[in-house]
Amino acid sequence: MKPQQKQKLELTWIGKGEEPKLEPRILIEQPELSYGDPTTGNMLIQGDNLLALKALEQDFAGKVKCIFIDPPYNTGSAFEHYDDGLEHSQWLNLMVPRLRILRELLSEDGSIWVTIDDNEAHYLKVVMDEIFGRRNFVANVIWQKRTSPDARLYIGDAHDHVLLYSKSSPKFALNRVPLNASQSAQFKNPDNDPRGPWTSTDFTAQGWRPNQMYKLTTSAGVEYEPPPGRCWANIESEFLRLVGDNRVWFGKDGKSRPRTKNFLSEHEGVRAWSWWSNAEVGHNQEAKKEINDLFGADTAFATPKPERLLHRIITLSTNQNDLVLDSFLGSGTTAAVAQKMGRRYIGIELGDHARTHCQPRLKKVVDGSDQGGISKAVGWQGGGGFRYFTLAPSLLNRDKYGNWIISKEYNPDMLAAAMAKQEGFRYQPDELVYWKQARSSEKDFLFTTTAFLTAEMLDGIHDEMQPEESLLIACKAFQRECRNRHANISIKKIPHMLLGRCEFGREDYSLNIVQVPVEESPDELADEPDELPENDAPARSVQTNLFD
Repeated sequence: MKPQQKQKLELTWIGKGEEPKLEPRILIEQPELSYGDPTTGNMLIQGDNLLALKALEQDFAGKVKCIFIDPPYNTGSAFEHYDDGLEHSQWLNLMVPRLRILRELLSEDGSIWVTIDDNEAHYLKVVMDEIFGRRNFVANVIWQKRTSPDARLYIGDAHDHVLLYSKSSPKFALNRVPLNASQSAQFKNPDNDPRGPWTSTDFTAQGWRPNQMYKLTTSAGVEYEPPPGRCWANIESEFLRLVGDNRVWFGKDGKSRPRTKNFLSEHEGVRAWSWWSNAEVGHNQEAKKEINDLFGADTAFATPKPERLLHRIITLSTNQNDLVLDSFLGSGTTAAVAQKMGRRYIGIELGDHARTHCQPRLKKVVDGSDQGGISKAVGWQGGGGFRYFTLAPSLLNRDKYGNWIISKEYNPDMLAAAMAKQEGFRYQPDELVYWKQARSSEKDFLFTTTAFLTAEMLDGIHDEMQPEESLLIACKAFQRECRNRHANISIKKIPHMLLGRCEFGREDYSLNIVQVPVEESPDELADEPDELPENDAPARSVQTNLFD
């Protein structure tokens, strides 16, 4: 009798499990669009966010402390043809591969926050349970996004959901929310304590503990015992220490039951609730005004998020210099708030407004001329900078005969960096040893060349190698005598070595319609010296590991 197959609770949809095989692209800096201090680690990336996330995976896996995304809400207008089954499936196919990579980018103590409305919130919750683990679900925060109900609806659409998940619940913790003005106003200083305003709490605790059942005397000589069913909050020696430090209040006349003083200057804030009112964190109209002030009403976004909302999320989930990522950057709010708060950021946006909106907005932040949003609250005066990147085109394209060839837009440096990423090496060219272009360890190297590799060239490289070193050479063609010539040197042909790995030639994953992968690789050890097309692509800055 066969053992019963273990079942699991999951959501299914059209296309589940048919996720695309993504090409790991390289990032190309556009210096004319970068701005300010280039060493901050801040990145603004224009391009399809799924490909951009894949491009970041090698260098940033496990390094992002906070991810915030505001994806398309799928209200029925997100796709050209709305179908109750297919359309929901398309939206899930859009989200799932992105969420999988985002999880890999999170640090072990990191968190992801996703804004969504009722159209997909419940599907998204189940999917995120599956990807992040239900045990890592933290909260469904309710954000009051409106100030008045929508008259077109039976029940006013007053809120959005903010789904919060941790990467690893045992290592996860949130900061506290600083006290607001009304909470701070409750702190007084009736005894002119030099430490400033304070509030007080009852110096008793529920229960009966023998060492906390002593008789105490107030500053005016009045004796008290714990009330029925309670004991004092601390043992007697601790009580006397607090009295000596003027941290116990017996009332103005010194005769009241003791209360412990809690100073505003020492207050660490309060725990966040799962209900966020628009009075606390802003609303849609506030967000639109912020965008209108920056770009004008004619170019404003329909559904921006207020800076105060991002301020709350980043306050709770990060500390100074932590890395924040937003892969649906929109108008650039997350990046702007992160910089004003002293965090590093990576922002990804597909459309032209990465250049026409996000880049100018972040320039204003760097210059200090953006004094809207949270600027005055955090005392922002400018500083920092960012680097602007675009995705490199697909490494391989088909020629007019249908054959796969290396893209003419790739110069030698770009090709070497792309091959390093394809093979899982880090592109770190050695200035002294030309064949040490990339490495996977201190002794394992990759060399990419478009030259025809001869046995003489191979012997020259081998003579320079240390006995414990190994080398992979990726080349367009090589001499027959090179085959198996040295045990510590492997040779592979491009583009044949790449075929079948991923989807080359695809630039847009905004709708994840599964593509048929390219054919499997034929025998790569051909002997004829195929010539590369002439390549006069200008040299451009290739992104390497920004943390090295």
